[in-house]
Amino acid sequence: MTALTPGLITLGAFMAVVPLLRRDSTMARSFLAVVSLVFLLRYLYWRVTATLPPPHLTADAVIGYPFMLLEAASLVAVALSLLFLSRTIDRTGAARIDGRAIDPHAPLIDVLICTYNEERSILERTIIGATGMEYGNYRVWVLDDGRRPWLRRLASELGCHYLARPDNHHAKAGNINHALKHVGALPERPDFVAILDADFVPRPDFLARTISLMDDASVGVVQTPQHFINPDPIQTNLAATDVWPDEQRFFFDILMPAKDAWGVAFCCGTSSLIRYAGLVQIGGFPTDSVTEDYLVTLRLKERGFNTIYLNERLTIGLAPEGLKEYITQRARWCLGLMQIVRGRSGPFSQDSKLSFIDRLSLVDAFMSWSAVYTSKVAGLMVPWLFLLFGIKAVQADLTELLRFFLPFYVWHGLSMAWLSHGRSLAMMSDVSQLIAAPAVLKAVAAGLLKPKGHKFKVTAKGGDRDRRFVEWPLLRIYGCALLITLAAIAYAFILHLRGENIAYGGLALAWSLYNALILTVVCFVCIEQPRKRKAERFDRNEPILLRQDGKWHLARLADISITGARLIDPDPPAPGSTIDCRIYGRSIAAIVVRRTTDGFAVRFEEGMDTRVHAIRAFYAGEYVRAYRGVRALPVGKALLMRLFG
Repeated sequence: MTALTPGLITLGAFMAVVPLLRRDSTMARSFLAVVSLVFLLRYLYWRVTATLPPPHLTADAVIGYPFMLLEAASLVAVALSLLFLSRTIDRTGAARIDGRAIDPHAPLIDVLICTYNEERSILERTIIGATGMEYGNYRVWVLDDGRRPWLRRLASELGCHYLARPDNHHAKAGNINHALKHVGALPERPDFVAILDADFVPRPDFLARTISLMDDASVGVVQTPQHFINPDPIQTNLAATDVWPDEQRFFFDILMPAKDAWGVAFCCGTSSLIRYAGLVQIGGFPTDSVTEDYLVTLRLKERGFNTIYLNERLTIGLAPEGLKEYITQRARWCLGLMQIVRGRSGPFSQDSKLSFIDRLSLVDAFMSWSAVYTSKVAGLMVPWLFLLFGIKAVQADLTELLRFFLPFYVWHGLSMAWLSHGRSLAMMSDVSQLIAAPAVLKAVAAGLLKPKGHKFKVTAKGGDRDRRFVEWPLLRIYGCALLITLAAIAYAFILHLRGENIAYGGLALAWSLYNALILTVVCFVCIEQPRKRKAERFDRNEPILLRQDGKWHLARLADISITGARLIDPDPPAPGSTIDCRIYGRSIAAIVVRRTTDGFAVRFEEGMDTRVHAIRAFYAGEYVRAYRGVRALPVGKALLMRLFG
């Protein structure tokens, strides 16, 4: 209890103070950050002065000193994140919809849909959404790096322009630059360009809301968040979709508004509006990084153009549907950042005109990828070395650690959870970081040692995902790590019990037990759960009108997607019959596909006119839920149900 007392006092102080604070107050956020920093420095001082092995050429020192440096680097990353999270800004009040929404003489916007190998159903939704936006003067261009004849026909059918090029040089950046050159040669050049990935469907007000922030001539990019219609692999594989948001919510809902408050928000590619004149000045999208979006912000910054962030749900896309795609995406982001760090726009480059805060933001991103992921992997192995071989890299027992580490852990963890409305929980962060760690560390090394010559790896979307399967390469890594952890505990405390283990092994035991829990969750994430539906369904509870054989009656809508719906009706029609449903503000023909216990399910008719109306109405609605807050207990319950259910 003596060791736990500082942590309990910290918990009590936090619970007493936090009801008095406002999340959007810079003073309140700074207070939480400063207290966290004080606890961090207290722990780090103890760690450096009291826990290191004697500086001799011993196994303890050879492991202990590098691990301490890794831990210190990860704490520097924590300190930088605290600095940037001490502010936030909300530009929703500044954005507006004015006469430009219907004015045919409004600034011309070219909407560029970038595609390589996505399937028809994905592209159809995006094109339909893009051609249905409520703005008076824009053109839609499909940039097809797959050179597919069927896509040319689809673009023509849906009333937009089609562009292809003879090669795939420089991947997405090269595709956009080819389009910029084309539209720049037209009699009417655009004032702005909007970038959409192939799977991101814009809401009707996407252009009208973002262009309102372009009145300031210094704004080069207006970036909006990425929201997803489907759960990511961690949500799906842990059966936590209903209680835990997708992994990107902390980044887009919390971190990006904080970066924007410091003037260091950056372009994230899709769902952005960019000033055409700025792109002309920098020669188009840079091609010296596979994350051309972040780099375009830096190059525009050097020309005096800022990136700002509008935190509104104006596009809805697809999260990576499989674990392999999820990891590929994060490895590409990491690789691109490493290329930027090594390039002329890096934080230590003498050729760069970036300000100090821009450089510090780059250091923050670099440390988050390199130091944090490396220390996470090292933290798995250090307890093994003591339990199996007696290598004591950390010269402390559990009681000492709790006195110095627990106050920081409690205050920082609760502060992050409070600031993020629960989007940041330590355990879930460890799971998401570990699952991608092998690919990320490989990308760190590749990007730093060889910054040029890397290919852009597309995040695959769509495909057949209706069966359970196992990501064996990852499961072998983390399954072996879990077995080693359990074997080390058994060896040290059952098979080869020594007095030293009893005296000092409490730290290694507690550390290993936590690692075992995280590794178990990671192993379950490696088991891909089937996704039966091609289109995501969303629960509803509203009355709708049905017509069959010329007669109208009321039923209740239970759930809906862009392809069909389930209805509650005490007198369901027979399967195979055709009915009219008053949905999306119009009558849509549907076929009854089956009866259910309380009603029936329908599939909407396949006609293009119906699909266009249904897709536009669906994505304009409020079917995709926005997470307002996350609580730890439901997340813990979901994990327990997945592990033991």
